[in-house]
Amino acid sequence: MKLALVGDIGGTNARFALWNNERIESVRTLAAAEFATPERAIEDYLSALGLALDSLSSLCLGCAGPVSGENFRFTNNHWTLNRTAFRDTLQLDNLLLINDFTAMALGMTSLRENERIQICPGTAEPDRPALVIGPGTGLGVSTLLPQGNDRWGVLPGEGGHVDLPIGSLREAALWQQLFVELGHVRAEDILSGSGLVRLYRSICSLDNQVPTLNSPAEISSAALAGNPVAEEVLSLFCIWLGRVAGNGVLTLGARGGVYIVGGVIPRFSAFFQSSGFAKSLRSKGCMSHYLEGVPVWLVTAEYPGLEGAGVALQQMLEPGRDFSCR
Repeated sequence: MKLALVGDIGGTNARFALWNNERIESVRTLAAAEFATPERAIEDYLSALGLALDSLSSLCLGCAGPVSGENFRFTNNHWTLNRTAFRDTLQLDNLLLINDFTAMALGMTSLRENERIQICPGTAEPDRPALVIGPGTGLGVSTLLPQGNDRWGVLPGEGGHVDLPIGSLREAALWQQLFVELGHVRAEDILSGSGLVRLYRSICSLDNQVPTLNSPAEISSAALAGNPVAEEVLSLFCIWLGRVAGNGVLTLGARGGVYIVGGVIPRFSAFFQSSGFAKSLRSKGCMSHYLEGVPVWLVTAEYPGLEGAGVALQQMLEPGRDFSCR
């Protein structure tokens, strides 16, 4: 029996799974640093399952970084890939490479109800785009596009690099601190794991306090324990995420809803649910009414990127269908 494999490859970890009957199975996470090439990692994955390399027929990889052309260099790890050589080595009939946040967006189409928490009530308009935004190592942003007949496309972009939007005098003072450090202040400079630390240090500098916390985990733990500086960090983080997400909804007409993904928010999900996120998302002056009724979910699924890679592969393999996001 020929097998379909999906992968979600970031800077540190490579996750693989078999794609079977529209679901992933046999998920395994490998450290990219332990393998010279992605081919060797895939061979190791299959070998651990007792599978031969020639049992593999189709493969979709969600890859961190812009995907185009014959050669691909993974972001933040040492792997490179030549499409033709890669396909030949693995004896593949079908190979699809997509951006990791394209895979993440497609993963939203296969979520179970218990894999998301509703943050803002509303009803998604099924024929409109949905915004997928996720603070993690960076800030990923993609747009999920319904195409009818259970087909989906994704509009990839670099929305994490938009300017950080200012909405109060306090934020303006912090922006000045950040501007001195960075020159150009992007949303990703705050809305990411490292951004939490940067924001914490900026608040300490502005208020003449000595910083004592050094990691996102320390900051979120301190905030939940009542540390006032750490609480302000998380509060501003949530407010800024709401403002950026709201800008995305207005820009894209994303009345299909907003999906919050990534590894940062789940560390303080209860705090997030009661934060100023929803208010800042909808505070758009004369266009605030446009955001009313747009639902927002916090995604808790364990492997949405792998699920999305499977959706992409399935769409490519179905007769008469083209996947529009290669």
